[in-house]
Amino acid sequence: MKDEQRDQRDPFPAAETELTHIMVVSDFDRARDWYRDVLGAELTREYGGTSAVFRFGAAWLLVVTGGPPTDDKPDVTFQPPDPHRVSHSITIRVQDCRVTYETLRGRGAEFLTPPYDWGQEIRCFFRDPDGHLFEISQA
Repeated sequence: MKDEQRDQRDPFPAAETELTHIMVVSDFDRARDWYRDVLGAELTREYGGTSAVFRFGAAWLLVVTGGPPTDDKPDVTFQPPDPHRVSHSITIRVQDCRVTYETLRGRGAEFLTPPYDWGQEIRCFFRDPDGHLFEISQA
């Protein structure tokens, strides 16, 4: 289907649609502090000591503690990741990978390696306290 036809028939995603990424954590207070103080995300809301909403640039991050299935997701359990297996990661595009690396390291981020220059891209990876994988990348 052509883009013009899709836009007329199904306006999703609309221009005002925003995407939120949910990060399941094992220790809420530790995670909240890390996302605010190390990553530098803006804490916008907190709910009952089990979830928090952060603004990070144009993106939203929702940090939640794990939990059992619910009526709207009857066979899904939320749990923190296995740090040795990755099913997703978050990439943050930056102007200068090395400068961002030093900034985040100074705030306490623990990187897997220093920035690596692949020729067309410089990148490096770090994890939050629960093992969620982040990449900073300079094209």
